Amino acid sequence: SLAKKAEQENVDLVILCGDTLEFFETKNIIKPFKEKNKKVLIIPGNHETAEENYFISKLYKIKNLHGYSTKYENVGFFGAGGANIGPGYISDEELFKTLKKAHEGLEGIEKKIMVTHMHPRGSKSEFSGFEGSKAITRAIKEFKPDILIHGHIHELENIEETIDKTRVIN
Repeated sequence: SLAKKAEQENVDLVILCGDTLEFFETKNIIKPFKEKNKKVLIIPGNHETAEENYFISKLYKIKNLHGYSTKYENVGFFGAGGANIGPGYISDEELFKTLKKAHEGLEGIEKKIMVTHMHPRGSKSEFSGFEGSKAITRAIKEFKPDILIHGHIHELENIEETIDKTRVIN
């Protein structure tokens, strides 16, 4: 239904913020968007490993943002997936290094969107009881993305806030 909606609304780009493998068959998550000729960006969540995410990105010929960046029109996207629990575990130190590596590919790009699975420390998403990532908060302050899109806290989808000057969207 989301792929059909994306087609009807002429969506340019679909961003999947992780947790796409453990509970689902990927053919019903990614394939419908590909069948509608939608560009898809993906990062791993805490329910899949970076290696599984890499495999899925190759299988469906979609862009893996975990540690990488890409440009779409005049907007740069960079990201890092995983969380501090589960098969997709990533330490805060490694998460920041991965975001930094990804951000380096966007030199000279003014508009930037950061994509993570985890939420930043001190964000509204901590309402869930899961502490946010200091690395993501640090990345907001250092890289100054216009927007941060994250997942992880499924019960709080569509929650928005502003941290520094970055619009944060769960």
